[in-house]
Amino acid sequence: MTTVSVSAKPSVVRRRVKFTRGWFSRVVVWTILLVGSVIMLFPLIWMVSSSLKLEQRVFMFPPQLIPNPVRFQNYVEALTYKPFPVYLRNTVFIVVMNELAIVLAASFCAYGFARIRFPGRDFWFSTVLFTMMVPYVVMMVPQFVMFKRLNWIDTFLPLTVPYFFGGGGFNIFLLRQFFRTIPEELADAARIDGCNEFTIYARIIMPLAKPALITVAIFTFLNAWNDFMGPLLYLNSPERFTLAIGLANFRASFGSGLVSTGAGGRSRWDLLMAFATAMTVPVLVVFFLAQRYFVQGVVMTGLKG
Repeated sequence: MTTVSVSAKPSVVRRRVKFTRGWFSRVVVWTILLVGSVIMLFPLIWMVSSSLKLEQRVFMFPPQLIPNPVRFQNYVEALTYKPFPVYLRNTVFIVVMNELAIVLAASFCAYGFARIRFPGRDFWFSTVLFTMMVPYVVMMVPQFVMFKRLNWIDTFLPLTVPYFFGGGGFNIFLLRQFFRTIPEELADAARIDGCNEFTIYARIIMPLAKPALITVAIFTFLNAWNDFMGPLLYLNSPERFTLAIGLANFRASFGSGLVSTGAGGRSRWDLLMAFATAMTVPVLVVFFLAQRYFVQGVVMTGLKG
């Protein structure tokens, strides 16, 4: 009995050491993640906090993260200083058109590359991937010249119509990879029942590809909502400006590069933060509502080459 108890002691010690090391490792990992999260979230927290402060308390030291008093009037002043509803309407229109164009066009092209065998399929898919490596600045001038000759400048057409032709290389690649994870037997059974390729695409592949489609929709929403360069190039009339252009004009009011009251050149960072917060909130809401599908779509995209 003494021998058993003595031999059992080292195993108990090893288990305790292993448990201690595991507990210590988890504490270190969670501490690093917590610190990193606070660092990443601090600009957002500071923006929201500043949007609710009095003007003279924005740059107080030490920083006051909880506003006292809370001033919701900043949002009223910021959203009425410029025609915010007009900017919002234009942005929503562009976002909706881009969503329809990219989700439909990219999924249609991706289905062809994933499931239909035709001569040169791999070559054309490689060409699509190559377009992802071309910087946007390289195409800016040729595209502008083309749209100018089409008399599309100062319209929403350059910001919407091109996306109906393919939907972008990245979106085609992402959806194609996801489509290849769907069992081929489902399509074969549908063909035996007399379904054509379009029916298989619309009634079998698309319903099963919801996570990937939502992922593409989120990326499309972010790109269209935050797009600054496109509207800056093609839109000239104030009644067609988007939120990104409106925010830039908001900063450049009175020619100072900052939002100013016009009296003494005072910078109105409280109003600027309120405008920026109002522009950021929809992005956060969309992401958190679709977060589960977004993660699922990204994880399952590369399971099959």
